[in-house]
Amino acid sequence: MGEIRHSPLGTVLPWQAPERAVLIEELAFTRQFGVRRRGRASAYLAGLPLPLEPNRVAAMGAVRVLWLGPDEWLVTATEGSEAGLGERLARIEGTTITDLSSSRTVISVSGPAARRLLEAGCGLDLHPRAFAPGDCAQTLLARVPVIIDQVSPSPTYRVFIRRSFARWLAGWMIDAAPGL
Repeated sequence: MGEIRHSPLGTVLPWQAPERAVLIEELAFTRQFGVRRRGRASAYLAGLPLPLEPNRVAAMGAVRVLWLGPDEWLVTATEGSEAGLGERLARIEGTTITDLSSSRTVISVSGPAARRLLEAGCGLDLHPRAFAPGDCAQTLLARVPVIIDQVSPSPTYRVFIRRSFARWLAGWMIDAAPGL
């Protein structure tokens, strides 16, 4: 028998605000690997680009690598887009890899009012002069710890949230969006 997986937001999202100002969707089952590496890091890790500047993202195809700290990155890939990613990362000496795929889900927030929605619950300056595609940050959104990754200038953001907080945060977004 096959494994039955349940998305934490499958019954809540997708949701779209009136006049299509905001679209909130879950990117269910996104692969996520925490990478820790001591010492000097090179620009590539297992063939993947590695951002070496704080709060930056490097992308190659469907794989995105987010800088979380001087020796810490989050490697993400949409389900089915990168077969063998975990095994490839695990073969690197001097690196600790943790599969975080089951601990968090990803909420995509897009549309003309997406930035205003996130700013309503977050202390970051998300204006394009301060936060642009290729930027990421760990912060609080509606008092919940998240990672925000700006994917495109349209704007589109990915919000990484622990599964246990996902329904609450999605509900907060849905409640806050119509007033924007």
